[in-house]
Amino acid sequence: MQPLTLRASGRQLVLILFALAISAVALGLVGISKPADASSHREAPFISGDPLADATDLYAFRSPDRPNSVTLIANYIPAEVAPAGPNFYRFGDDVLYEINIDNNADARDDLSFQFRFQNRTNNGNTFLYNTGQITSLNDSDLNQEQFYSVSMLKGKDHEDSFREGKVMARNLQVAPANVGPVSYPEGYRPVANQAIYNIGDGVKVFAGPRDDPFFADLGGIFDLLQGIEGEDYLADLNVHTVALQVPTDMLTKGDRTTIGVRTTSYRRSLSVLRPIGQPGSQNNDPSSSAGPWVQLSRLDMPLVNELVIPLKDKNRWNGSQPRFDSQFASYVLDPEPARLLRDILGVDVPSPPRKDLKTIFLTGIPGLNKPAGVVPSSQLRLNTAISPSTNPDRLGVLGGDNAGFPNGRRPADDVVDIELQALAGGTPLGDDVDANDVQFRNNFPYLADPQDYTETE
Repeated sequence: MQPLTLRASGRQLVLILFALAISAVALGLVGISKPADASSHREAPFISGDPLADATDLYAFRSPDRPNSVTLIANYIPAEVAPAGPNFYRFGDDVLYEINIDNNADARDDLSFQFRFQNRTNNGNTFLYNTGQITSLNDSDLNQEQFYSVSMLKGKDHEDSFREGKVMARNLQVAPANVGPVSYPEGYRPVANQAIYNIGDGVKVFAGPRDDPFFADLGGIFDLLQGIEGEDYLADLNVHTVALQVPTDMLTKGDRTTIGVRTTSYRRSLSVLRPIGQPGSQNNDPSSSAGPWVQLSRLDMPLVNELVIPLKDKNRWNGSQPRFDSQFASYVLDPEPARLLRDILGVDVPSPPRKDLKTIFLTGIPGLNKPAGVVPSSQLRLNTAISPSTNPDRLGVLGGDNAGFPNGRRPADDVVDIELQALAGGTPLGDDVDANDVQFRNNFPYLADPQDYTETE
């Protein structure tokens, strides 16, 4: 069921506001059921119209500079252009964002990190994002700000009526938009670095805009696989990132070292629009929402929904949970992209059923990241016992580097080339885009600073 949008009378608005009041969850925790009714660089028809809730990429890897921890990165809001003022991109204050962990291979979430955002405008009598130069995160000239809370919930899955949880931190500030060099006379990075927080128990967190780390010749790939010219069509674009660095033993369970990771986003099931343009109106927000949370976006193994799931089931995939993935298994065992590689490019691909792809996408690879007793499901699986590589290879496991994709995913892993070669049964294929357009950081949150307008000219 998609969220319902309607116009409301005054009496209906009173009832809706009452429903909003009684549905508020104490301390910012969301421990109620979140039914799956509804990653993405425009991966599915429904979510492509809701960019604030649209997951673009997910990463999970042993932190190279802090190897006793795992870094988890979820990106949202595809194709952000840098000169997007005066209302620069920001997280949805009516969207619930999560990074979920399955640490016993039963295809159910055992641990979830939730992010909730709220906006603040300091001076409503100007159109400006910043009213002067910004030299710190708490600079009074930063006019439009966002803050967030981070909560950790434990429980079997989202159908539990109650999940044990706690707010790990609140009132953390989102890194601001990279407006341009004049607005940051001492540079953007020193200000953005102030949005990296240590929130206790060895956990670090960051939220804010970043350069889009995904790299691919999207234009050539979708031009019937034949227009590939090695151009990175995501160069100069940004995304919004939520990132965690968590001690490994907080994520794993007992002697199980492999975790399954996915990111999800949710909106309330009821959305109400109301007119606000009348003289004397006291409300400046035309919308409100109520009801249970509905999952709208899901991202785990990269490119699964984009390339493997057909149009008729893409929205269903985004609303599904891993334990229900058997309904999509036929698409992995006989994927359309493999047939296209055969029919268009003449590649001799293996015949279905593709048990090799089932291993990569649904169970994990034996001896690498397949956990004991695994329930087949699409998750980004990371064996936390494998140390970070001292010489990372962009092809990950295909390149002999077991610390890379599909054992988790690092920002520099070339998942397009890796998955094309997997679909082709090992035939060397690629899009001739082998790296991101800007260099990644060597420390948390690892993704590069967001582009500003001078870098996109």
